[in-house]
Amino acid sequence: MKAIVTVLGKDKVGIIAGVCSYLSAKNANILEISQTIIKGYFDMLMIIDISDANATPGEIAGGLKELGEQLGLTINFQREEIFESMHRI
Repeated sequence: MKAIVTVLGKDKVGIIAGVCSYLSAKNANILEISQTIIKGYFDMLMIIDISDANATPGEIAGGLKELGEQLGLTINFQREEIFESMHRI
């Protein structure tokens, strides 16, 4: 199962490391990653595979939200099929 993770906030050292370390601990595989910094604001989009994860999608989503709060960021997690349904014209 694939999921979309988005990260947004003020740029600072350790954002990518923090998110990637969390996902690695959950055995989630990062398939694609894109990040941009515009005028000091950090924006990242990841497509991850959670087929072999050692946590449920809900647990991963909750952990990412908590991590975002610790880092002063907004981190969102959506299963790919929900993301695609929401963005279909």
